Amino acid sequence: MTTADMLADELVEIFADEDPLLASMYGIREADGDMGDLSEDARSAVRARAFDVMTRARALDAATLPAVDRITKATVEEQALAVCHRIDSRAVEYTVTDFFNAPVARALYFVPRVTVNNAAQAEVYVARLAQFRHYLSTAARRHVDGTGAGRPPVARLVDSAVAQVDRALAAGTDDPLLKPLRQHGMEKYAEQGRELLESEIRPALAAYRAVLGEIAPQARPDSKPGLCWITGGESIYAGLIRVHTEADRSPEELHRTGKDLVAKIHAEIARSGQQVFGTSDVGAVFHRLRFDEKLRWRDGEEILDVGRIAVAKAEVLAPGWFTVVPDQRCAVEAVPPEQDAAIPSGMYLTGSPDGKRPGTYFTNITRPTERFRYFAEVLAFHEGVPGHHFQLTRGQGLSHLPVLRRLPLSKAFVEGWALYAERLADEMGLYSDELSRMGMLASDVLRAVRLVVDTGLHARGWSRAEAVEYVRANTALPDIEVEAEVNRFIGYPSQALAYMVGRLEINRIRAAAERKLGDRFDIRAFHDTVLREGSLPLAVLADVVTDWMESV
Repeated sequence: MTTADMLADELVEIFADEDPLLASMYGIREADGDMGDLSEDARSAVRARAFDVMTRARALDAATLPAVDRITKATVEEQALAVCHRIDSRAVEYTVTDFFNAPVARALYFVPRVTVNNAAQAEVYVARLAQFRHYLSTAARRHVDGTGAGRPPVARLVDSAVAQVDRALAAGTDDPLLKPLRQHGMEKYAEQGRELLESEIRPALAAYRAVLGEIAPQARPDSKPGLCWITGGESIYAGLIRVHTEADRSPEELHRTGKDLVAKIHAEIARSGQQVFGTSDVGAVFHRLRFDEKLRWRDGEEILDVGRIAVAKAEVLAPGWFTVVPDQRCAVEAVPPEQDAAIPSGMYLTGSPDGKRPGTYFTNITRPTERFRYFAEVLAFHEGVPGHHFQLTRGQGLSHLPVLRRLPLSKAFVEGWALYAERLADEMGLYSDELSRMGMLASDVLRAVRLVVDTGLHARGWSRAEAVEYVRANTALPDIEVEAEVNRFIGYPSQALAYMVGRLEINRIRAAAERKLGDRFDIRAFHDTVLREGSLPLAVLADVVTDWMESV
């Protein structure tokens, strides 16, 4: 094993200690018995380890390394830096929301999704449940300390977190936390889990809820929801921009880029609107998309059916665009009821390496008559095929690479690819009609709007009302999703930047390859090059494609 590989493996161990709940979702089973220590001392210790790994990676002489190790070295440097910035952001203090980046929402969402296949794994699962009380009490303490230090949460999102905890407390015997243990031969562990649920977990949830009630009067109002309103907010936001875009981009540059893109995509929507509705007035197109009841769903099953058909159609055409197609098909399921308020439209959950849990595109089917048909296909292509499912399933299968490079840690690469996949689906001829294609454009302009609104909230001091109004005026989103999107921007600072920043870079890299190679450019080979090295920081991806161009 090379030094670069050893550093990569060491960083995976650090990541598992930083976020064992997410590590479990990525198949790092050594993390399954831990909830994670959210205390300031523990987080500082993790940061110190990550900084040490980053320093040692930087000391390696890239000129003396083979290509595979150069890629690993650069990936280690960027991901170790991201650990440092995440911990420096002190997000655990002020992140109180029902979206899964918040500590408690994260636990309620991820813990029951671990697969339990035998007694040993059941014992580990019960051991994790036994840590719930400490996890919750530490999260509550960090919230209190952060509030006292001028880093309070946002009042509206505290209310949503309280509602989520209330739902968890009312779950009764069908509590999702016991789901992995509800199987033949696991009765002993199921009983242990039930006892923990009643004696420790639910009382701890109730105590956590009480703490939220205590800090709520000091929470930030809708007029001050951004990071710029908390102590150290400017530097925190700068660090988080680096985490999610992998570049030291200023909020001002991102804001301008977003506004320019909004104008460009509006022009495309005007042309599409002329074909579909007979008008090129973007405001009129949005009004029609938002209020025409014929464009809405009848029921949730219809949403699921269209999502499944779209994924299946993409799977049939994929071999013409990819040299490698995953063996595992993409499952399509409804967002679980306990999460439907936090996930606006849909999300992808990586399959477990053992194959017990398939890679799944979850689509939100609640209140179907308020949701719109034209978003169905673009969501399926983004979350499923050729988007996240192709990318992340391919990454999992690269067993010859260090585990670090198989994990979807580069958010700009992961989300940039999925957004690239939406436009790629258009090249593939996957959209059923111009209305569905307009859904692609409506989705695209939302990602451009995210650049404007995220920086508006967290750097320019926008109120929530200003953010809602900008999203409403420049997208076709129905109000149900406008509200959820803005809440997500507020509660998960800078994450929304990753999509368009990543897509623009992948587009730039592809355009450079097309110019250089001309008739020798092969789209299948290009896609293979982009996906074959795992989840890469964008700068590293650019170097990989450059090396490929030189070899063609």
